[in-house]
Amino acid sequence: MSIVVRNVTKLYGEQKALNEVSFEIGSREVVGFLGPNGAGKSTMMKILTCFIPPTQGDALVCGHDILSASMEVRRNVGYLPEHNPLYLDLYVREYLHFVAGIHGLQQRNKRVQEMIDMVGLGREQHKRIGQLSKGYRQRVGLAQAMIHDPQVLILDEPTSGLDPNQLVEVRGLIKQIGQSKTVMLSTHIMQEVEAICGRVIIIDRGQVVADGKASEIRGGGHQREVLEVEFDRAVEANALTSISGVIKAQQKGGLVWLLAYDASVDIRPNVFRFAVDNGLQVLGLHKSERGLEEVFKELTRK
Repeated sequence: MSIVVRNVTKLYGEQKALNEVSFEIGSREVVGFLGPNGAGKSTMMKILTCFIPPTQGDALVCGHDILSASMEVRRNVGYLPEHNPLYLDLYVREYLHFVAGIHGLQQRNKRVQEMIDMVGLGREQHKRIGQLSKGYRQRVGLAQAMIHDPQVLILDEPTSGLDPNQLVEVRGLIKQIGQSKTVMLSTHIMQEVEAICGRVIIIDRGQVVADGKASEIRGGGHQREVLEVEFDRAVEANALTSISGVIKAQQKGGLVWLLAYDASVDIRPNVFRFAVDNGLQVLGLHKSERGLEEVFKELTRK
């Protein structure tokens, strides 16, 4: 496992930011770490990067304990904080050389050039960082996080404030990085999670409330899908739940119903049979599903 967290609790005075949080992240996983503001996301990331210690519990990164082997953890982790801390007066290449020197890298020129090419900073490399757009500053932050070739990348709101074009570019870059490294990223953009992450961990008020693939979380822990069907006249919910394979029936509005069912079963023939048996006409039928954003709201609603 790249990251192992065991019963981590963090107190700020009397406030409990994290409450016995446990999870594991395997090698080359790209995991979205989600939660509302104040849920404890940044606190967990700061603990994993050895910026702050936990009050209780322990964690391992690449097999190294965050308390007894913090320097080994730092060698194996690349970190991009929510507020990207850059030296705005330095030039891009100059700054990356500086970071490479901190890590004691050999062949710094070669490694700096590799990072510039990887994150697409070629045309901006001779500019001062303060002259760059928000998107290019994020690229510089990603380059500094990866310059020492860490096994784990921890990215706190890496696409915050980017325009739509920059979003697509940075998402693609993170997805590419995830093919060879473990990536843990926090974000409030659900489409980003769906596009990048193979797994989602949702935290609320310092506790993990969901952990799994996005499709499983949308289905309440099961591979569940939703069929949207419109009949020509009113139908009772209990009649619809009697259809073989239907788990739940919810009225969307008017004569339209949402039928939740197990994804391993195709219930459409059963729905048509039900309509024929009850003298109904099916005016519309298509697959739908709860969005991750809707599930997020349900799980974190106060």
